[in-house]
Amino acid sequence: MISINKIIQKIAIGCVMTLLVQTSVFAQTTTQPKWWFGISGGANVNFYEGTTQRLNSSLIVPAAFHKGDGVKPFGSFLIEYRPGNVWGGLLNLGYDGRGGKFYDVIAPCDCPATLKTNTSYLTIEPSLRFSPGGGNFYMFAGPRVGINLEKDFSYTQLKQPNTDAEFSEMRKTVISGQAGIGYDIQVSPASSTTKFVISPFVSYHPYFGQDVRSIESWSVSTVRAGIALKLGKGKKVVREETTTVAPVAPTADVSFAVRAPKTILMKRVVSETLPLLNYVFFDEGTAEIPSRYVVLSKEQAQNFKEVQLQEEQSATLTGRSARQLNVYYNVLNIIGDRMRSNPQAKITLSGASLKGADEGKLFASNMKTYLVDVFQIDPSRIAINGRIKPLVPSEQPGGNKELALLRAGDRRVDIQSTSPELMMEVGGGMMKPVQMNTTQSDPMDSHVVFNVDKAENVLSAYSIDLTDESGKVQHFGPFTKNQESIPGKTILGDKTSGDYKVVLSGTTKSGAAIRKEGAVHLAIQEEQVENGLRHSILFNFNKSTTVATYRQFLENVVAPLIADGSTVIIHGHTDIIGTEDYNTKLSDRRARQAQQILEASLTKAGKSNVKFETSGLGEAEDKSPFDNNTPEERFYNRTVIIDIVSYK
Repeated sequence: MISINKIIQKIAIGCVMTLLVQTSVFAQTTTQPKWWFGISGGANVNFYEGTTQRLNSSLIVPAAFHKGDGVKPFGSFLIEYRPGNVWGGLLNLGYDGRGGKFYDVIAPCDCPATLKTNTSYLTIEPSLRFSPGGGNFYMFAGPRVGINLEKDFSYTQLKQPNTDAEFSEMRKTVISGQAGIGYDIQVSPASSTTKFVISPFVSYHPYFGQDVRSIESWSVSTVRAGIALKLGKGKKVVREETTTVAPVAPTADVSFAVRAPKTILMKRVVSETLPLLNYVFFDEGTAEIPSRYVVLSKEQAQNFKEVQLQEEQSATLTGRSARQLNVYYNVLNIIGDRMRSNPQAKITLSGASLKGADEGKLFASNMKTYLVDVFQIDPSRIAINGRIKPLVPSEQPGGNKELALLRAGDRRVDIQSTSPELMMEVGGGMMKPVQMNTTQSDPMDSHVVFNVDKAENVLSAYSIDLTDESGKVQHFGPFTKNQESIPGKTILGDKTSGDYKVVLSGTTKSGAAIRKEGAVHLAIQEEQVENGLRHSILFNFNKSTTVATYRQFLENVVAPLIADGSTVIIHGHTDIIGTEDYNTKLSDRRARQAQQILEASLTKAGKSNVKFETSGLGEAEDKSPFDNNTPEERFYNRTVIIDIVSYK
């Protein structure tokens, strides 16, 4: 027996492939017709269900027939009405073959018996037509009215005469339904008012309403595939512009702008809110807590306080920050201190390992043992479980690239809690962050930013030369991105100020040379600016939309800290998993979503004098907050960092 699902899949796939390879490349220089007329033809693949045994008043066969199938022709005259690009209607009037052959049965005399049918109908099929987005692809659905034309059958049985006759008790009219999809391929010239369209289609006619006879239970389901030919009459239109679907070669011209900082800051004291990953990652081949995590003795734990981690240390803004990682590597001690200070708080440790849930549970058990033995936490306050994959895995079904890095990030223990003393709904059940005071060197707003619009589309590469008053030239590049930045202190070197001529030199993808010029003044401010604020949000693997889960945090915590006249610097980062181009776009999307949420909040609060400097830096190693050697570093690199600066 042929599976109806397999047949539907084959027909649908075939039609979709046909539609995909057909694209319209004609510019619209005339209006599309509202009325279309034409013909259609195709094949009905019919499937029989139910029972038939009394063929007519004079013939009751000894063995009942139950299932069958067959292919018969379909043809129709059609009319379509399309008042707009999206909605419309269509009507088919035609011949509808529903014949086929029942599967052979064995009569009581041990004689094979066959039954073939040649039923057909005059079909009337009005449908509602819907074209998503107003394109060539459309869907249709509506009722079907069938008026019986033929009801012949042919019955054969071994050792008996053949019988060719007509079924009795046939329903003169059947009312059922149908739904399908199609694609209009325009083959007439775009300038012609007479439009000619070829439209492949496929539809499904379910069994309900298709009881063939008023006796017994024989019913028919049909999959129809075919092609319609349509003609319509449009009208000439006058347009000043020319529209084409073919790719347009980008212009060779690009715009070039240089954004220089007001002053170049050598240092900034920043009050930073550092989010804590609620994960502890385990190494392959061992269930012991990795040595990179800070493990205390009982005596050391008695004196440990989370506030100790807020002490001032130096860290760079654009380089790797051992300071932040050191705070994170104290995550077990932070949990122990918070649970010790809040006796009502409880946690669940959920361990995950591809080697099995038992090893995942062992990860969690070792963490629990540490908290119980060292911080004297009541074991009843810590629940543990094991899993094969973590609650939010990095490895996705069907993925086959960089699996070693992804699986290293999935070999971990998730720390879960509903206690507000431990967790903060900053997104994804993130742990309550740690407040830090940090002196940062070379902040991002001390960089000179070069914006080269269309560079990625137009240029194969470009370089930037900076010439000072004495004629000394500094060369940077080659670059390919739309935006690049260079630290101001790198350009100045030993000088405290300087004026520079800026020259961009590049080559277009067609091989043509391009040159743009500008100028910039730079000056260093030696004293520290002590009113910087920093917040970070973290993302799960490949998730830019996770920023929506931080909306409340951005609106209620970050936005109120932004004063009129401030500058908000937002930069997005990713880890090294994935292509460089994809990661650049992903980080930019993350950063700009955060900006949009903050801008909306500031507008609602009546703050309009705020400047945003937003960019996506992707996986750029010279700008990423951390290395990418461990899962912790890669997770922390999936971030958007928000700096709020109020200049004195």
